[in-house]
Amino acid sequence: MTTAAARGIATAAITAFAAATLTGCSLAGQGDNPGESGGGKVTILTHDSFVISDEQIAAFEKETGYDLVTTAPGDAGVVTSQLQMEGGASGVDGVFGIENYSALAISETDALADFTPQNLPESASDYVLSPKLTPIDRGQVCINVDHDWFKENGKTEPTGFEDLAKPEYAELLTLTNPTTSSPGLAFAVASINALGEDQWQTYWTDLIKGGAKVNESWSDAYFTDFSGAEGAGEYPLVLSYSSSPAATERSTGVIESTCTEQVEYAGVLKNAANPEGAQAFIEFMLEDEFQQGLPEAMYMYPINDAIELPEDWAKKATLVDAPVEVDLDQLKTKRETWLKEWTKIYEANA
Repeated sequence: MTTAAARGIATAAITAFAAATLTGCSLAGQGDNPGESGGGKVTILTHDSFVISDEQIAAFEKETGYDLVTTAPGDAGVVTSQLQMEGGASGVDGVFGIENYSALAISETDALADFTPQNLPESASDYVLSPKLTPIDRGQVCINVDHDWFKENGKTEPTGFEDLAKPEYAELLTLTNPTTSSPGLAFAVASINALGEDQWQTYWTDLIKGGAKVNESWSDAYFTDFSGAEGAGEYPLVLSYSSSPAATERSTGVIESTCTEQVEYAGVLKNAANPEGAQAFIEFMLEDEFQQGLPEAMYMYPINDAIELPEDWAKKATLVDAPVEVDLDQLKTKRETWLKEWTKIYEANA
């Protein structure tokens, strides 16, 4: 959960794919330690927004006897691409950060092995899509609004997808590339489901022609471009999460009609050198202590709904009641086609 014109973004995407491939190759020898329970090194592939504290690493290593190594080649889109290209031979033992919009496609490859944690909470059962993937956290991807900016500039805030494509709002909006960014993919798919397959191409043409900025990653869009975050950027509208307002000092919120659910999964690589270590790490992420830290570490909701949330989340990080629903089976068959069409639209209009 990083900005460029059309050719720049295309080049960055290619570079990201190449980096993912090289990362996978360079890791091929890192899992050579015996995969016996309670010993050896376990290597986990994650996206670059994954956060684990030194204390949590120490707790995992003390609890299990494994030495933890994590590698993050880029956003969740890059992680997914690496698994699709390399399958179970990615040179790592486990993975975290596969989101629900890519989960079915990944589960049908030979990249992952079946694994069901013994400590999977009951509340996670609604999010299990495959025996190869364990749900770890959840949230909602939404357009965030800097309320203070609109008040200071005497402008009316947009209220939905349609408003965002109007020139007066598109030029105030910063998004992320759906081919490399998980929130970018979530928003693109949500727009297709909300507007219909016969309208989304025109919608995105209007967005991009109107001046919407497309970044490679969520962190650049939010922390650099967004006026309501620490970067104090020039864009008062940003693609982020329903939990993001809890992290800002300015008054920010979400456009509820743009929200769509995101679930992040973990899995064990089919050809892992240390599958037991990967299994142990997945079970560690489901323990109460790790789940308790998710809101502050990664601004996601624990998959275990019995975990108590920070006080300010009740006011600033609430989940909307009726997010845009996505047909995941339809997405599985049309995902690549939609992304290719989106790329053509972007390159023709940016």
